[in-house]
Amino acid sequence: MGRSVEDGLPPVLPSLGVPRFVGRAAELHRLTAALARPPAAVLVEGEAGIGKSRLVSEALDEPGVAALRPLAAMCPPFREALTLGPVVDAAREARPDVAELALTPLAGVLRPLFPEWGQDLPPAPEALSDAGAARHRLFRALAELLDVMGVGVLVLEDVHWADEATLDFLLFLASRRSRRVSLVLTYRPEDVAPESALMRLISRPPAGTGYVRICLGALDVPQTAELMSSMLDGEHVSGTFASFLQERTDGVPLAIEESVRLLRDRADLVRRDGEWVRRTLADIAVPPTIRDAVAERASRLTPDAQRVLRAASVLAEPVGPAVLATVSGLPDNVAEGAVDAAVRSGLLGEDRAGRVSFRHALAARAVYDMTPAPDRRALHRGAGRSLRAMTPQPVARLAHHYREAGDTGRWREYAERTADLALASGDHRTAVGLLHELLTGSDPPAASMARWAQKMPVLAFTGLVGRGDLTRALRRVLDGEALAPHERAAVRTQLGRMLLHTGEYAAAAAELERALPDLAGEPFQAAWAMNTLGSPPSTLMSAGEHRRWLDRAADAARLPMTADQRLALVGDRATSLLDMGDDVGWAVAAELPDTATTPEGMMQLARGGLNIGNSAMRWGRYDEARALLTTGLARAGEHRYQRLHDMIRVTLVHLDWFTGAWDGLAERAAALAGVEEEPVVQLDALLITALLDRAVGGGGTADPGPAAVAEGGLGTVEERLRQVLDAGLRRGIVDLPLEPAAALARIRLAEGSAAEALELTDGPADVVARKNIWLWATEFAPVRTGALLAVERPDQARQFVADLAEGLSGRNLPAADAALETCRGVLAEGEGRSVEAAAAFGRATAAWQRLPRPYEALLAAERRAGCLLAAGDRDTGLAELARAQAGFTALGARTDAARMHDARRAAGAPVREVWRGGRRGYGDQLSPRELEVVRLMLTGLTNPAIARALSRSPKTIAAQLNSAMRKYGVTSRTALAVSLTQAGITPSAGHTTGAGSEL
Repeated sequence: MGRSVEDGLPPVLPSLGVPRFVGRAAELHRLTAALARPPAAVLVEGEAGIGKSRLVSEALDEPGVAALRPLAAMCPPFREALTLGPVVDAAREARPDVAELALTPLAGVLRPLFPEWGQDLPPAPEALSDAGAARHRLFRALAELLDVMGVGVLVLEDVHWADEATLDFLLFLASRRSRRVSLVLTYRPEDVAPESALMRLISRPPAGTGYVRICLGALDVPQTAELMSSMLDGEHVSGTFASFLQERTDGVPLAIEESVRLLRDRADLVRRDGEWVRRTLADIAVPPTIRDAVAERASRLTPDAQRVLRAASVLAEPVGPAVLATVSGLPDNVAEGAVDAAVRSGLLGEDRAGRVSFRHALAARAVYDMTPAPDRRALHRGAGRSLRAMTPQPVARLAHHYREAGDTGRWREYAERTADLALASGDHRTAVGLLHELLTGSDPPAASMARWAQKMPVLAFTGLVGRGDLTRALRRVLDGEALAPHERAAVRTQLGRMLLHTGEYAAAAAELERALPDLAGEPFQAAWAMNTLGSPPSTLMSAGEHRRWLDRAADAARLPMTADQRLALVGDRATSLLDMGDDVGWAVAAELPDTATTPEGMMQLARGGLNIGNSAMRWGRYDEARALLTTGLARAGEHRYQRLHDMIRVTLVHLDWFTGAWDGLAERAAALAGVEEEPVVQLDALLITALLDRAVGGGGTADPGPAAVAEGGLGTVEERLRQVLDAGLRRGIVDLPLEPAAALARIRLAEGSAAEALELTDGPADVVARKNIWLWATEFAPVRTGALLAVERPDQARQFVADLAEGLSGRNLPAADAALETCRGVLAEGEGRSVEAAAAFGRATAAWQRLPRPYEALLAAERRAGCLLAAGDRDTGLAELARAQAGFTALGARTDAARMHDARRAAGAPVREVWRGGRRGYGDQLSPRELEVVRLMLTGLTNPAIARALSRSPKTIAAQLNSAMRKYGVTSRTALAVSLTQAGITPSAGHTTGAGSEL
């Protein structure tokens, strides 16, 4: 016991014990109760020092939880992440060998992560080139390992520091249908990034799971007193003292503990009248932060113990005392005592395995920050030397320590090895990040650059690969003289792949052509480059030039290479031939087998389904296109080829636009338009949203259409079309601008701006003429013909149509043939030959219907009706207009249906006012619920804000606004607002546009 101050003797410092578990009984019960009903997902959140780890530790000591064989892991605050490092390290500690475990052949993929188990794991399976498939297979294998180890609870602490692969693995575990493992995760909410995968677990609990979220708060004054008393051998602590400390520490348990220890070290704790008190209020200064308290406490230790603390702060993870002593650099006869002193101080602690580390990351960070930079670098070098002696070497930690030590050479060595391990494990995202950092670092060796570039898995992820600093770095080394010819060819080829992957087709083709002279000894690489140069979208070469490259590639493909490589070349050749409108492409496509024996082969078949299906769609062979794309989608889904899956989905969206399958199409297209990391997917989806909105009611110039209203943020129809057009021109994807240019030209021609419409089609017409690929004229040919006639250039119009007919002669291109008949009708109509024009439009209508492409068929039928009326055949013309109106209405093309209605009325036909949607029970009047919505819209609120105000979903609000637009015969929010105001409908009272209106 301490001596009272009244004795007149120097006070005796109290002995301090480990604080008891205080104030968390309810939280402990919730945690253990959840784990008693597996599978459970328990999320423990709270600020640093609030007691998350202590709560979990107490739960793991409960007999019922311990019987579940929990596996505990901690995420270190390292910049370099080893693939699934926390879980792998914990499994390795828990199970030194796996010889007796009943593992399936799937476990062979774990070999890179557990090299020391090489004799006991099954053989490694063949590598997968698709990042999603490889990662999923790795997750399945690691989950199997946890299952056969009998792990019932996986505990992962400090998940806010977890690498992406670990977070994705947690999501995988949580979503397994046959899940056996419960999860306990601790994290600091303020350190979780909004885009982190952890947010999905936090915001969307897995179905069928005992989900518990525990938020730890501060201790109150009685709990603070109880915690303090537990450290002071159960002696009573004055209420005034406890209140004082609780106020100064905000009730954070770690801050309370550190303050008590510091006050003890200062001799500021005394006993008076049988209870512990502070000396005087005026004399005591409690540090404002835990960091300050730790810094002061550390400064009171011996220099040797401080050296141990600094070494532990640099290591930043539990290590054996011998490793800690080695890194500290102390002599053997001094190190043991220094380690003991650091542990006795309470700053360091020992785990069940006898490993030593800081008891809290905040304390470690405080010591690390106050360590002079030269000492830190020396300690990191010492950590590197010590960890290099381990088997297996912890390569990610070694990369971290050598980076911080400033040893660039060794950092590169271990960063590359970490990337290799990530690639071998299927963790392409980690590999991409590390390789990107290596490639863009300061003055890396040219030979290393060549090696790193070849390792970059460009098909894995777009975002990082597309950054300009990477391509600049590769071009910088290519511009030098240090590379051997084969290295230069490898770097150029890889750069070409990267540029292709990000949609920079023209730049990619230029790099590949420059690489060819040095690829003589690499038949597949050479053939692949030639095939790419033979791809029509990549450059402005003529079809003849493309064909010569394809033939050279076919010759190169006869040289030795793998079956999967040959399969890739066949698919690419078929696609390029079909892109040029060459029937030979179908014979080449027929060479592709129905299935493959390897994952790489299956991926190539999925690619074939995408590319050849897209070509079939462009030809107008829609049934065949759907069959190919549907098969490809199934393969991509089965093997988790995520990028291919998204590209096939957006191509099916495009096909549904053509074939009139418009139900739900706006939502599907808008969702794919948000896939930011896949620019080609995003642009194609954005194009469909614009085309669809214009057809179903978008204004085309100043207002968005209904799909944009529903999804928000897409911009007007014209803005979206212009965005796709500009992106295609900028990226050098020569066929991408054709369709948006045609759509914009139609808008301009309908507005009477024929010169602008013609200018929009000048570029596409030049591309088609230079490449001599007339299949590509399908979308813009009719509007260009009309624009030429509108600006009074009939000779050029006739020549354009003649060139189109000659370019399509002898080919079986159904969609292009339908466009040609439409052009003939436009030409005849413009020249006043109404009967001939009606006949041509009739043939065009039938041709479009055969595909089927109903929207274009109806537009042609409308033109035919006008020609019949002009020719004096009023009855047939009016009947055709009526059929067109009914067809547009059935399709959902409201703007076109209204135009047909007006045309029939203008021609003198008896017509009824068309019902424009909404609930028939209210006729053309707004329903009460619709009235609520439009009155809020008039205040300036957005759809989401209206949804919150009325407790409805945003989709319901969008549907009710669309219904109101139909009833008022308008196609935009702006026009609806004008009509409502003219009708005397006023904004909702109490809602006005202001700073919080989200506009």
